[in-house]
Amino acid sequence: MIRAIYSQSCIIIFLLLSCVWVAEASANTIHDVRVGVHQDKTRVVFELGANPDYTYFTLYDGGPHRVVIDFNETSYNFALTSITTNSLLLERIRPSTPPESSTSRVVLDVNQPIEPNIQVLEPNGDGNYRLVVDLPGQSVIPERSQRVVRTAEHSELRPVVIAVDAGHGGRDPGSVGPTGKYEKHVTLAVAKYLADLIDADPSMEAVLTRTGDYGVSLAQRARLIRQAHADFVISVHADAFTSPEPRGASIWTLSPRRANTEFGRALEDRERLSDELFELDEAAQRESDPYLVETLLDMRRKDSMSDGQRAAETILERLSRVTDLHRREPQGASLAVLSNIGTPSVLVELGFISNPQKERMLTSRDHQRVLARSLYEGIRANFILYPIEGTILANQRIHTHVVESGESLSVIAAQYNTSVAAIMQHNGLADSMLRVGQELQIPAS
Repeated sequence: MIRAIYSQSCIIIFLLLSCVWVAEASANTIHDVRVGVHQDKTRVVFELGANPDYTYFTLYDGGPHRVVIDFNETSYNFALTSITTNSLLLERIRPSTPPESSTSRVVLDVNQPIEPNIQVLEPNGDGNYRLVVDLPGQSVIPERSQRVVRTAEHSELRPVVIAVDAGHGGRDPGSVGPTGKYEKHVTLAVAKYLADLIDADPSMEAVLTRTGDYGVSLAQRARLIRQAHADFVISVHADAFTSPEPRGASIWTLSPRRANTEFGRALEDRERLSDELFELDEAAQRESDPYLVETLLDMRRKDSMSDGQRAAETILERLSRVTDLHRREPQGASLAVLSNIGTPSVLVELGFISNPQKERMLTSRDHQRVLARSLYEGIRANFILYPIEGTILANQRIHTHVVESGESLSVIAAQYNTSVAAIMQHNGLADSMLRVGQELQIPAS
């Protein structure tokens, strides 16, 4: 009898443990949420560790327009409200009370009735499933929605092309934090957030040197940058040291020593030299005089270094608003990743992943988004202050408005014949709250 009871008890315990294991095995996690803004739609992408089990419904009567998605047996560990959107269609992303404790409910607040198009994409190499939610409708300001616009004189204006280089990748993890977190994952996450912000801005366009966890050689990165005709390169990294004490972000530019070395190598390598000359005048490219070629390249190199230093100062100032700095001035170094002749470039160290506190922050998606936005704001500010001829930003007239008592964004937008969304996007505002005396940069309509 005792043996029978013991056997039954073992069976019950085994079944209970099996149920727990099944529940844990079926649990899913939302790793990330990204927003992409296009002229005729807004795309929201949820990255999950497993194939999502979800339902959705829409609410349009008697309240704000909403798209509600319930993820069954799913959790997440970041603030949905920290996700920013430059869409005219999608106002915000927020959590809501789910029908069951094991369910995560995500609400997309939209400004009009919408029937979303939803699809699940299989993993593309990083192991994550993607739930893609397309919200059809006008998502950008019509007068700024095209990547190429025309002025009254009918000359074409183009976006500023920004190459976003996520450091390391694949078998090269970069630096490793105290708890084993890899630099390569931090750099890719921040690079993607930055690229999303850039692409949401009609006056700029992003090119990523890598989009997943795979290796890209320096030569391949340089080739991608040249093929994209990039105006500027920002290489994203995380610092490390042998002791855990150092902390803070820094920005590095190409030093004359490294630039001179790379310049000499380019002159010796005819194949690489032809790549570097692709933007030069055709007559100069046909020039057989090596001294003329050297002079043309030397002019490009000096202009590139000067532009890179200037951009580094602007970006570092924006970065200092959201994180502590390891060095308060841009630094010069012999860094191979910045040796792409003729393209202004900076290398950003987001912080020391070797510092335990900073490792936690650098791997936090909320902090990654904050860092990405500061980089975006710095890049944009640089090309407004120092515009490139023929670009959309060079044609914009910027006004400074000081907020007075009783003013709202809608009142200010009407005064300058622009939109609330344009003002929010240009100033990096997360909401419509204003304070008296606040300075706003008003873009041209």
